[in-house]
Amino acid sequence: MQELFTEGKTLILACDQGFEHGPEDFNLQNIDTQYIFDLAIEGKYNAVALQAGLAKHYYKGDNRRVPLIVKLNGKTKFDNDDPVSYQHTSVEYAVQLGASAVGYTIYLGSSHEQVMFKEFAKICEEAHKYGILAVCWMYPRGPAIKDDLDTDVLAYAARIASELGADIVKLKFNGDVSAMKWVVKCAGKTKVVFAGGSKVSPSKFLGVVEQMHESGACGLAVGRNVWQSDQPLKITAAIREVFGLKHNL
Repeated sequence: MQELFTEGKTLILACDQGFEHGPEDFNLQNIDTQYIFDLAIEGKYNAVALQAGLAKHYYKGDNRRVPLIVKLNGKTKFDNDDPVSYQHTSVEYAVQLGASAVGYTIYLGSSHEQVMFKEFAKICEEAHKYGILAVCWMYPRGPAIKDDLDTDVLAYAARIASELGADIVKLKFNGDVSAMKWVVKCAGKTKVVFAGGSKVSPSKFLGVVEQMHESGACGLAVGRNVWQSDQPLKITAAIREVFGLKHNL
């Protein structure tokens, strides 16, 4: 568990968007997964999160200097009205690839949420037997959700992730610091990281990062606001400074 954290904080470089959104998020430079690993190494990220196929091809040599989170499920952008994302990769295979943690997305509010709850609970059991962490991407979405950024909905999502056994829960940030402090509290001993979200201007993004830190999050799982940036390492250094990790660069 310790290798994913520095002084209780963690910065995760996410690269699962190709599965979730399609190649449209990428350009000729960042579509190369090696570029993502180069950023993670130079920026001293605590982990890289990606699907097993990319881990199979790229998690070797110097790239193993960065802890690996393998996503065990995923869905395309074409299924959002009542989403479900079934497990497609085993915990055992993730461990064989060298994973320090496994990740799984749950769509709270989907009519299929019970299936995802059951799968993730089992993943937590298996991950902990192997001595690795279980990370829950918890995204309220589906017929029962009117506002996925509603504080009560996010607090409920955090609580469910904790009760299912997640070591870390990744949540969206709604911009209300005092409200998000309650969300973090609802997660109990499960550590909260906030999602970096879609690409915005560096100044706007870093302003939100400061709010995330103030809310009590242990870190950030960021992708597009780093690897879509013209100055990804400068952005990374600024994030680390906000979370008090600048001296580790």
